[in-house]
Amino acid sequence: MKSIEATRTYLQMLSPDEHKPVTLVSARAHVTQVFDCPASFYRYLYCEVGRDYHWVDRRNWTDEQIQAHLSQPSISLWVLYHTGAPSGYFELHQYEDGSVEIAYFGLLKEYTGRGLGKSLLTIAIEQAWKKATHRIWVHTCTLDHPAALTNYIKRGFKPFQQENYIVKTYAEGNTAT
Repeated sequence: MKSIEATRTYLQMLSPDEHKPVTLVSARAHVTQVFDCPASFYRYLYCEVGRDYHWVDRRNWTDEQIQAHLSQPSISLWVLYHTGAPSGYFELHQYEDGSVEIAYFGLLKEYTGRGLGKSLLTIAIEQAWKKATHRIWVHTCTLDHPAALTNYIKRGFKPFQQENYIVKTYAEGNTAT
């Protein structure tokens, strides 16, 4: 077992006016909300997007746990398709206080470096503001894609908190915090 130190940064946007959008970089890309998502598809998105970034919290969720999670009215799932193939996704979590968290966000490895991340984040922010009354927020860490923090800041998010923590890595890239 190996330990890795990571820094988690929390960012927020307090007004839609702070958003710095970009246009979708490819006419062959589109984002759609997924309703009644099969557990296997959700698991695929989560595992493939998070494979290189130590996403393990939900990896062992049962089909029933995934369905219970996705059936909550406060949760919405959105998928980016590029040339017909799933390329990335984001998950929004709406809170009772009127804030919305971009709880999960990312691209499949094959689609990074094409400008799709900034386009997908623009859409995630737009969808979040349709639900939020005063604040949207997100967090990222030093284990995420190297462009993640920069993308959030360029789209208008501002950091408001940081914390350091230790991640224990196990076989096959599994981790625990």
